[in-house]
Amino acid sequence: MENTDQLVLQDVKKSYDHLHVLKGINLSLKQGEFISIVGKSGCGKSTLLRMIAGLETPSSGCVIMNGNPIQGLNKEARMMFQDGRLLPWKRILQNIGMGLTGDWKEKAMERLQSVGLEDRAQQFPSSLSGGQKQRVALARALVHEPQLLLLDEPLGALDALTRMEMQQLIESIWQKNRFTTILVTHDVEEAVMLSDRIIVLKDGKVALDQVIDLPRPRNRTNPSFNKHADEILAQIMNQDFEEKKDKFKIV
Repeated sequence: MENTDQLVLQDVKKSYDHLHVLKGINLSLKQGEFISIVGKSGCGKSTLLRMIAGLETPSSGCVIMNGNPIQGLNKEARMMFQDGRLLPWKRILQNIGMGLTGDWKEKAMERLQSVGLEDRAQQFPSSLSGGQKQRVALARALVHEPQLLLLDEPLGALDALTRMEMQQLIESIWQKNRFTTILVTHDVEEAVMLSDRIIVLKDGKVALDQVIDLPRPRNRTNPSFNKHADEILAQIMNQDFEEKKDKFKIV
């Protein structure tokens, strides 16, 4: 696969009235990269993801996909959210096949098999656990074979063991298909586990763009893994300390 810049953000800014959420983001992603965006609540992570998806437009700057500025929805991208957003009145296979035309059932079933739920095809979402619903949501996002997968804290509501299983599933599917992936997460260890690069956002700007050069599969007990996690966490927490120091005039 050619190692080219597939997604480019040029001085992207976003404001809502007098609230400046993003203050000039410059990023480039190569085809097939897996990056995570981390930072404290309100730093602009989800806003940035929504602009890449074309769900919102920048106040200024430009988002470029495959050499073309994004205008309207990014047709090469699919997005997965913290809740599965499945239609409760449709069966699992129908949820996955939404938007497909022609003889879509075989393709939808293949994606359902890839997430290990082929035996649930004719059931309704109410019969599934939280983790299973997210597996279906992942299959639904991938059935359109997107070039870009956007993950907006998709594992945030899951218990620890289910979350680790989903991390392994996402990584295995990504390694097989090599679509470009952007994950927004509050979990620094999750970011280190999955990412080629981690972007730390602070106050609407890129504070750190860190390459994670660990071999896969990754081991959370590896000292190098923990070193990366500690460095990323220190970048995030430092802002909180500086804000408190200013507020209380700590010297």
